[in-house]
Amino acid sequence: MAPADRHRRHHPDPVPDLPVLGLLRGRGGAMSLTAKNLTGSGPDLKRWLPHTVALVSLLVLLYPLAWLLATSLKPADEVVTSLDLWPSHLEWSNYTTALDGVSGVSVTRLLGNSLMIAVGAVIGNVLSCSLAAYAFARLRFRMRGPMFGFMVATLMLPHHVVLIPQYIIFNRLGLVDTYWPLILPKFLATEAFFVFLIVQFMRGLPRELEESARIDGCGAFRTYWAITLPLSRPALITTAIFAFIWTWNDFFTQMIYLFAPEKFTITLALRSFVDQSSTSAYGPMFAMSVISVLPIVLFFFVFQRYLVQGMATSGLKG
Repeated sequence: MAPADRHRRHHPDPVPDLPVLGLLRGRGGAMSLTAKNLTGSGPDLKRWLPHTVALVSLLVLLYPLAWLLATSLKPADEVVTSLDLWPSHLEWSNYTTALDGVSGVSVTRLLGNSLMIAVGAVIGNVLSCSLAAYAFARLRFRMRGPMFGFMVATLMLPHHVVLIPQYIIFNRLGLVDTYWPLILPKFLATEAFFVFLIVQFMRGLPRELEESARIDGCGAFRTYWAITLPLSRPALITTAIFAFIWTWNDFFTQMIYLFAPEKFTITLALRSFVDQSSTSAYGPMFAMSVISVLPIVLFFFVFQRYLVQGMATSGLKG
């Protein structure tokens, strides 16, 4: 390094620009100073192709939502006859009519009814399904394997098969036309999908934590509440998101049990909104549809990172 240092002190001139270095040779030929060589390589198609496909797929998936928003602002004569996405003029009266509600019930009352049922379903599913999952994943008892297999088999059982017996039970209890048939079953761990989801997550938790809790004198329930439940937060949040979305969008079950208009949810109001006049008011109906979608979109965007985390970890553990 000493000769190089003496050479640098006697020749303090700056390093020449890249065009001057073009006289250098590589592998017997003159160095090319094209943009491809200066940047390393051309466009990496393997890197950009997945992003392009994902962007196109996103546009295809978002088109129905854009169509719903645009149709909610269309005049009544353009909803069915026009194929254009954007309306000829904005009909804001559709939202005014939608906000008035149906059958004398305001849209805020309808949203409140839906929110109460959805929140009750979320709390019930999280508590009951996590308890059942803890029993299957961490406790040892007789017939645990066959009972877990029977529980998983109920995933293939159609909901309509058990709807009639449930309706007979709630009718004899005098609970029809109340919110209890929509909330009470959620506290009995009737959703096998959520139980299976939480079981898969709990099986991946280290047992050393529970053994330490038992040494400290904790029982099974105290261990579940203080140790296992906080560690299962990703799976519980995933359960809460799915339970909220499924309950909010439920139409058939709510139509079976609810009769009074003041107890209707936003999904039942959409059907009633169309049937209350001789001609279907599609514009206000789509405007109310936009209003009903907003809580789900906001709920999803708030908890989407927990949804991805919970689904990823629950599917790989166990």
